[in-house]
Amino acid sequence: MTRVGIVGGGQLGMMLAEAGATIGVECLTLDPAPDSPASRVARAIVGAYDDEDALAELAADSDVVTYEFENVPVESARFLAERVPVAPPPASLEFAQDRLREKTLFEDVGLAVPPFAPVATEEELDEALDVVGLPSILKSRRLGYDGKGQARVEAVEAARDAWRSVGEVPSIFESLVAFDRELSILGARGSDGAVAFYPLVENVHRDGILRVSTAPADDVSPRLQAEAERRALDVMERLGHVGVLAIELFQVDDGLLGNEFAPRVHNSGHWTIEGAPTSQFENHLRAVCGLELGPTTPTTYSAMVNLIGREPDDRAFPDDPAVHVHRYGKQARPGRKLGHVTVVEDHRDTLESVLQVITRTADNLA
Repeated sequence: MTRVGIVGGGQLGMMLAEAGATIGVECLTLDPAPDSPASRVARAIVGAYDDEDALAELAADSDVVTYEFENVPVESARFLAERVPVAPPPASLEFAQDRLREKTLFEDVGLAVPPFAPVATEEELDEALDVVGLPSILKSRRLGYDGKGQARVEAVEAARDAWRSVGEVPSIFESLVAFDRELSILGARGSDGAVAFYPLVENVHRDGILRVSTAPADDVSPRLQAEAERRALDVMERLGHVGVLAIELFQVDDGLLGNEFAPRVHNSGHWTIEGAPTSQFENHLRAVCGLELGPTTPTTYSAMVNLIGREPDDRAFPDDPAVHVHRYGKQARPGRKLGHVTVVEDHRDTLESVLQVITRTADNLA
């Protein structure tokens, strides 16, 4: 049996471990919390992500190590890589952790991005205002997720307040795009270079947090799907990436703009647990373990709704075999993802009607 060490014991680590149990892969996790979600389903090493003793224990007990979030210290990934294979490689972390490097990578592989400029000082902020224009958004280069480390700038006089709100740290100043919709492309790449992509997913965010994903996204041309897959493959090959990778995209008319990427399993791919022949979690493990990737083309329509802030009683959801409730076992707090609900239907119209009920319930929680 292959043993996969996972840096991080959150809900993604939990779902990876659950997927591993179905294909004969044993998972163990490293997380500073003794009661992490993954600890309910897999052996857990309790320790900080930069604790070399804990990292060495994880490496010694694993055949390969992966991670469930992109803010794993790169130094920790390199420490592990000296002792055990690590997939995705540290390079994927390095680029995903820095929005400037991420945007530059997109440009290098031919994926268009919104106009942007780096900002490290107030003087550079003034220059960026002239170059990029308004309205825009100031984003810290590091440690930003779910809307954190970001501030909208719609007037010149608001720029200084935005700079202070992100902590006056190195950032990028990026034009706000009048996009038609938000999409994401998810794919897995094996160590042999084999790839498998899921259909484009349509996403709806509010307050910087993903609320709803629908798959396959409606009205996607074969050309648009092929373009998204080509750019994702280019990123994977440039990084030597092994495992699942997700790119968040803006669709503008018939084109795509790159927003950001995650070198891991992704929230917008949770629908794959029930809605695809092989879930993103299973395919990630297959990729990092050197196993053949599973099929990804769904035969149904799916949607995923995040449960944020509070958990509802099960009676809040329709008693319907198409509705699947996932709870993460986390303490409730405002803005925290506590679970998700997946709806899988044979017809898009039916999916939409059930989705409306689920979404109304979820909106009352946040």
